[in-house]
Amino acid sequence: MKTTPQTTAKSPISMASRPSKTNAANERIKREYFGYLAEAKGRDEATIDGVAKALARFEASSRHRDFKRFHREQAVAFKRELAEAANARTGEKLSKATVHATLRHLREFFFWLAHLPGFKAHIAYADADYFNLSDKDVAVARARREKRVPTLDQVRHVLAAMPSATALERRDRALLAFATLTGARVQALASFRLGHVDLEGSFVEQDAREVQTKAAKSFRTYFMPVDEGALGIVGEWVRELERDHLWGRSDPLFPATEMGLGPDGGFVPVGLARRGWATSEPVREIFRRAFVGAGLPYSNPHSFRDMLVRHAMALDLSPEEMKAWSQNLGHADVLTTFTSYGQVPTHRQGELIQGLSDKRRAAFVAANREELEVIERVLTRMKGR
Repeated sequence: MKTTPQTTAKSPISMASRPSKTNAANERIKREYFGYLAEAKGRDEATIDGVAKALARFEASSRHRDFKRFHREQAVAFKRELAEAANARTGEKLSKATVHATLRHLREFFFWLAHLPGFKAHIAYADADYFNLSDKDVAVARARREKRVPTLDQVRHVLAAMPSATALERRDRALLAFATLTGARVQALASFRLGHVDLEGSFVEQDAREVQTKAAKSFRTYFMPVDEGALGIVGEWVRELERDHLWGRSDPLFPATEMGLGPDGGFVPVGLARRGWATSEPVREIFRRAFVGAGLPYSNPHSFRDMLVRHAMALDLSPEEMKAWSQNLGHADVLTTFTSYGQVPTHRQGELIQGLSDKRRAAFVAANREELEVIERVLTRMKGR
């Protein structure tokens, strides 16, 4: 009798030990969590994107095991793995700040997960605490490091070095000039429209209904009195859009780049598109090219806010004037301006402290001039003997 060869069936255990690239159950619960963050906690898109990246990194580490199978040992192992992980762009180890942010997102997620039906029996609230870093590592992660902040003279140098032969080049130059005058955040820079700018009144309306402002706050920013050249560049750009391109109030202030086919059949920039940027990355790239092209280290758009605050601190403003400067940046409390952007550079810190010593020495000399003159006369007589 001829026997039919039997195929060896794979055991359920061995099949289960081969996790797929995604886990459908995990994807469903993640979508629910993202909705919770957006609608219940009011988190913005950038924050939720950071949470998604943290969860994706953890799932890759756990081979996409079901969240119901989570065990505190997975958190401990993931922390060790993250401590040795490298930044994909630089090749260096992840910073403590990045590690801390990633683990914080995961702790909050599993803490939230522990209260859901179907997960209570598998995950305890205390299990989420195993994502915590040591107190020492948290202190390192939260330590403030000196930012790279350009000076106004450096920005003037960059603006002077930027080409302006084409509309795209003039757009790029106007973008930097506008950031110099307003300190607007990068998302706002990417979403301003022509109608938000009032050249006669020298201000821009940061209307949260149309401009991507932080925490959806609406406020008016008057052009900072820091550079007449930058003001001229912005004025010329607005008039060019209105006069030469016949654009109106609803058109973008800084339009995206229109791409077309070049002579060799590839896509090349051909002019201005009548739409804004979809993301803020093109803004950062323009800043990067401008600074590198001027022979200076890259300063990101946000650093212009630090630059403006440092400039204000050097102007010896009255309390009312400093409050106005703070409001111009969108801050309700002037303390926010000082704590977030008022860090004194290390070299300037030394100058100020040493200057205080010089002032005290001068004050001491002035207050004790007669006594010092007597001592000097006595010493002179003693030398003459």
